[in-house]
Amino acid sequence: MQLLQTVAAHAIPFVPRALIQSMSRRYIAGDCLADAIARTAQLNAQGYPVTLDVLGESTTTWEQVERTNQEYGQLLSAIQTHGLDASISVKPTAIGLQLHQPRCEQLLDGLLASARHANTSVCMDMEDITCTQAEIDLFQRLRTCHGNIHLALQAYLQRTDADIAALAQAGNSLRICKGIYREERTHLVDGAWHDRSTINPHFLRHIARCFEAKTFVAIATHDAVLIQEAIALAQRLGVDKSMFEFQMLLGVCEPLRNTLRDAGFCVRIYVPYGQDWYGYSTRRLKENPHMVGLLLKSMLKEKAPKFAQCA
Repeated sequence: MQLLQTVAAHAIPFVPRALIQSMSRRYIAGDCLADAIARTAQLNAQGYPVTLDVLGESTTTWEQVERTNQEYGQLLSAIQTHGLDASISVKPTAIGLQLHQPRCEQLLDGLLASARHANTSVCMDMEDITCTQAEIDLFQRLRTCHGNIHLALQAYLQRTDADIAALAQAGNSLRICKGIYREERTHLVDGAWHDRSTINPHFLRHIARCFEAKTFVAIATHDAVLIQEAIALAQRLGVDKSMFEFQMLLGVCEPLRNTLRDAGFCVRIYVPYGQDWYGYSTRRLKENPHMVGLLLKSMLKEKAPKFAQCA
């Protein structure tokens, strides 16, 4: 299985961009703010809160940084104007973390203030392992002034055990995901679990830490077995449904998300939009290598791919 995943990941650059773009329409709201607002309103009407993400990361110029920051500012204004049940997700490298950390912190501080004015919050997303410590440090500094900031942590990193012990105990609102970055082994100063089948026990242990610390946790997974285990854990520990929510990607596992919503659980949908559809889509393909096989098969048959409902 690991060999097949490696082969599939290396095949991604050979998949035509047009085919990847066709696939991405299911998972990305669109290119512009209006697309994102329309999709969010639709999901809200169906009973789903949303977290919105402007696609793009690892910006290399200040022009890109300022453009992304302005887009987030307009997004927050639109959330307030349209009365949407939506928060935002921000990757620090998209607003200058790798260029100048103090300026990145200043921009995030401004977005948090705007989010508070819009009666919403900001989730600081987690990126590859080279950014982990800088992003946790940045979160802790901002947390002293802003109560509407949340932090994503990745279960595939071995260091997360130690990180979550301190962060959950301090009452921080956290988002636990498996993690999609394919770390270079030369970067594994802290280590990562490369066999994705081994991640679930760590993921569940992190959720338990949050439950025991009585801190709010967003459970970001499409794994039905893991979701059932998290629900059973919450029931066993007597954790109220208001202390956690499930988070799922737009267009993924829709029957499962509907079942959870109908059972009275909060399910927040992650809705990305913007011009960087290719980078986002290829990362998702690397996370789900079996989808590459579907795309390649589609190329051979010269017709559009048909994806399973729960990719």
